[in-house]
Amino acid sequence: MTTGEPLIVLDKVNKYFGPLHVLQDVDLTVDRGEVVVVIGPSGSGKSTLCRAINRLEPINSGTITFDGRELPAEGKALAKLRSEVGMVFQSFNLFAHKTILENVMLGPVKVRKEKASVVRERAMKLLDRVGIGNQADKYPAQLSGGQQQRVAIARALAMEPKALLFDEPTSALDPEMVGEVLDVMTSLAREGMTMVVVTHEMGFARHAANRVVFMADGQLVEQDTPDAFFGNPKSDRAKDFLSKILTH
Repeated sequence: MTTGEPLIVLDKVNKYFGPLHVLQDVDLTVDRGEVVVVIGPSGSGKSTLCRAINRLEPINSGTITFDGRELPAEGKALAKLRSEVGMVFQSFNLFAHKTILENVMLGPVKVRKEKASVVRERAMKLLDRVGIGNQADKYPAQLSGGQQQRVAIARALAMEPKALLFDEPTSALDPEMVGEVLDVMTSLAREGMTMVVVTHEMGFARHAANRVVFMADGQLVEQDTPDAFFGNPKSDRAKDFLSKILTH
């Protein structure tokens, strides 16, 4: 369902943490409607890449453009851009003292100054969409980790973003809850949401991605369709990585 129209473009992006060169001349284009899954060993720069796309992590050099505009450095323009790029983290980052419904409504009401009545209706539809409409009046602590992560996805969708970024969204979950979150993400992928997903879930990468990007040591080593990447990885680094994580 990709359009061939670039939405996110990274050009020669570099990022340092002190002497550590965590992103090394990274070039990446994500088309509108495309699902790109970023995989690789721990410490390869995957999360930093994801966080750089909406400037949660400022870069040292290179450019990142979103929907034809270079990322603003700060201020209102950056806030507007962030509202167009939803982000789902490992930790759910929900407000403990607000109900599930209030958590989902918060962004559109506070940031976009939309009418609460309009947002409430949209938020309820989104909670239904992620399978927890019946939990709207509960507080985060009353929900399982998988349910809380689905609330976090609904909250990101409430801003009606042009793209969603997922930074290891299932890594903090108990194994039996992983599937319910991946199901929601898979349905979003099928509906044509532009997604960049950093994950260790190879099944999701195989079935939901249009493209798999493999990173190691701060570099984008290889990218291909899931079938080609998992079936015939070209680089020794990718072959080594897959041999360790895929049980035959």
